[in-house]
Amino acid sequence: MKAFVINKYSKTEGLQLTDIPVPEVKENDVLIEIHASGLNLLDSKIKSGEFKLILPYKLPLILGHDVAGVITKVGAKVTKFKVGDEVYSRPSDFRIGTLAEFIAIDEKDVAYKPKNLSMEEAASIPLVALTVWQALVERANIKKGQKVFIQAGSGGVGTIAIQLAKHLGATVATTASEKSFDLLKSLGADVLIDYKKQDFENVLKDYDVVLNSQDKSTLEKSLRIVKPNGKVISISGPPTPEFAKAIKAPWFVKIILSLISSGVRKKAGKLDVNYSFLFMRAEGKQLQEITRLIESGSIKPVVDKIYPFDKTNEALSYIESGRSKGKVVVKMK
Repeated sequence: MKAFVINKYSKTEGLQLTDIPVPEVKENDVLIEIHASGLNLLDSKIKSGEFKLILPYKLPLILGHDVAGVITKVGAKVTKFKVGDEVYSRPSDFRIGTLAEFIAIDEKDVAYKPKNLSMEEAASIPLVALTVWQALVERANIKKGQKVFIQAGSGGVGTIAIQLAKHLGATVATTASEKSFDLLKSLGADVLIDYKKQDFENVLKDYDVVLNSQDKSTLEKSLRIVKPNGKVISISGPPTPEFAKAIKAPWFVKIILSLISSGVRKKAGKLDVNYSFLFMRAEGKQLQEITRLIESGSIKPVVDKIYPFDKTNEALSYIESGRSKGKVVVKMK
């Protein structure tokens, strides 16, 4: 099968198109013929080696964390799915590889594709929607009437986070450029801050939850707009010792993460704010809950551009430019 791989970590080199065998199907796996694959900034960060400390992949590596397609083979112990089912998934870490013609995924990480979405729309959903679910439902436990600040509302995570927070009954503030305001209003954003002209720290106060996806400076400002006992959940770092423990990282990784996160953890402690780092995990059951929200109309995908498979490097460059509104998808079929 054809697949895009990296042979070494590099910020400048593109992905290499190559021929490799179709993956073997283990007893709990389904083999998916890939129709579309969503791209994420995580793919670029893995390619550059930014995550090699916490995700020590063996090279060569097929990138890609989002898939929508059709099951063509099932393992001996698979019970939930059959050949011909239309599905989508965020494969688990160390089993990624959706920038290819086929992928084998454990059935526990797979969900039925929403019936009201195309393959390209479905491929835009899994990683960002699971990130948002695990941040806002699982960790923040958002309640009706709470105030939530979602940074970078027009991005892949932001567009889904706004919709889920509104579904949960929250008042939602977000940052974006003014040209994205109409889109974000349509998704349910209540407070819109033009980051080019305004400093959100001067506009927002006493928020219950912040979903941080930006740099260190933005994170530190976010700590100051949260009420006591509020939560700042960061998906852009710095990772914490608790995260190292959760992924069963070696002792030296725990020490490194303890050091790089000590500053923000101390500042959060002084402000009586709960800071945590979230690196989302694959979870088919949660994705099935997201499917229900999509089919009911509570969440809709926001797809910026769709590229053909042979233009995957162009698609990744566009993601890296930071200009995308919503998600970028690569189409196989």
